[in-house]
Amino acid sequence: MKLVKSSRFSPCPGPVVTIVLDGVGISPRDDGDAVKAARTPMLDKLMANFPMTKLLAHGKAVGMPSDEDMGNSEVGHNAIGAGRVFAQGAKLVAESIASGHLWQGHAWQEVVATAKQGGTLHFLGLFSDGNVHSHIDHLKAMIERAKQEGVGKVRLHILLDGRDVGETSALDYVDPFEAYLDGLRSADFDVAIASGGGRMKITMDRYEADWSMVQRGWDIHVKGEGRQFASAHEAIETYRNELGVIDQDLPGFVVAKDGQPLGKIGDGDAVVFFNFRGDRAIEISRAFTEETFCPFHRGPLPKVTYAGMMQYDGDTKLPPRFLVEPPAISRTMGEYLAKNGVAQYAISETQKYGHVTYFWNGNRSGKFDDALETYVEIPSDVVPFEQRPWMKCAEITDALIAAIRSGQYKYLRVNYANGDMVGHTGNFEAAVTAMQGLDLQLARLIPAIIEAGGVALITADHGNADEMYELDKKGNVTRDAEGRTKAKTSHTLNPVPFVLVSGEADPAYKLRSDLAAAGLSNIAATVLNLLGYEAPEDYDPSLIEPA
Repeated sequence: MKLVKSSRFSPCPGPVVTIVLDGVGISPRDDGDAVKAARTPMLDKLMANFPMTKLLAHGKAVGMPSDEDMGNSEVGHNAIGAGRVFAQGAKLVAESIASGHLWQGHAWQEVVATAKQGGTLHFLGLFSDGNVHSHIDHLKAMIERAKQEGVGKVRLHILLDGRDVGETSALDYVDPFEAYLDGLRSADFDVAIASGGGRMKITMDRYEADWSMVQRGWDIHVKGEGRQFASAHEAIETYRNELGVIDQDLPGFVVAKDGQPLGKIGDGDAVVFFNFRGDRAIEISRAFTEETFCPFHRGPLPKVTYAGMMQYDGDTKLPPRFLVEPPAISRTMGEYLAKNGVAQYAISETQKYGHVTYFWNGNRSGKFDDALETYVEIPSDVVPFEQRPWMKCAEITDALIAAIRSGQYKYLRVNYANGDMVGHTGNFEAAVTAMQGLDLQLARLIPAIIEAGGVALITADHGNADEMYELDKKGNVTRDAEGRTKAKTSHTLNPVPFVLVSGEADPAYKLRSDLAAAGLSNIAATVLNLLGYEAPEDYDPSLIEPA
């Protein structure tokens, strides 16, 4: 994995720093754009005075099935770190189902065999067609296949979305799905929704930010302990009327009949976690598969056949049983740099720490070279993000500036989570505040990079805060009769910025103008060029050329 020194590009005298403004896209409209509404003098100055272009961060440009699919932080960081585009979770699963490979795999056959020996087959996962963590069509295909193969009893544990889809759209999925189940149910096929709750309330924590979420989910899904309702519909309507919260924040519920839960998970059962994305699947998978487990008290561990839709962590082999092989991403930029003696520094707060490490490195945990790589995680606040929209951007900047001034690192990368995590709350004013807080940190960081003789590459992994209101089919902001908007909490299809910031008055490189559809995967070759190397031949082209 030897990199070739470039005859076209001299290495930057100082460090090269990739700055990912997570969830900060470029919208074609002003209405509902928290990025434009915010007072961001530093970002405005950089975009106006330095070379800038737009990059695709959604759809096929990041390995999703179609250009109607949003990008997300995981596939975005995969693309940035790998320098190439790989078919991603949603596409892999859809192809595996269509080809029949999923049904032929050992994992599916073991799950079905367990259920046919008298156990219940449980499906647990995010219940929407957002196509970021999961897709309801994958769930339907597995239920139908289970019935076809003679499974007698299926129970569903649904995590309500309201984040990658409309914030109060849960019943738009639950009600038609109940009708769908009515059509499948028969004397020898017993299928029903057994439990559920909002994705930000139960089960789907990530990066060990709040294990209590997973414990609440465990108690609901496994033990059947929680507030009981006759149906998921009743639970959703009741919680909305009582609490006024959006789908992602709905408390957990248990569907029961005559006071008895419909679907506790017990010995001899099979469980499929049908999310394909890894970050919010790891902790619940650990709870089901680890014999020795300390994050919370599970009670007796049921002896189940547990499978993930995919393997969520290839290094720790978690979970050991999975239905679809993940993309094999090798020879990432980080690995090339480590193998060529380049010291690297990666930093973010907990909410995005895995993105500048695990996902950046091609879904690989750990470092390539302990001596050359430093990874720093700033613990995230465990509070609703709209209540503290500046998050940890100041603390991240403190550490990053110190790393730059140390002179120890030639390549540094950072993710600022504000635009995405606050954007997901749907709170426009909080998102504006998040952007303004972030701009203050850019005003501190950029001078430090320039002072060190470095170059900053400012970009994003996808949009979010740039589109905070729901749009109609024509792309206009949706308003009711009183002119009120409806919050949008999902990612956008908008491109993201790429700004090349240097203190040199006349740099020896310039942005290329001949790349018709440049995307996030073009960044890696750009970084290598700025470090004085030629990119590997199969990397997507660099965004720069000699001036």
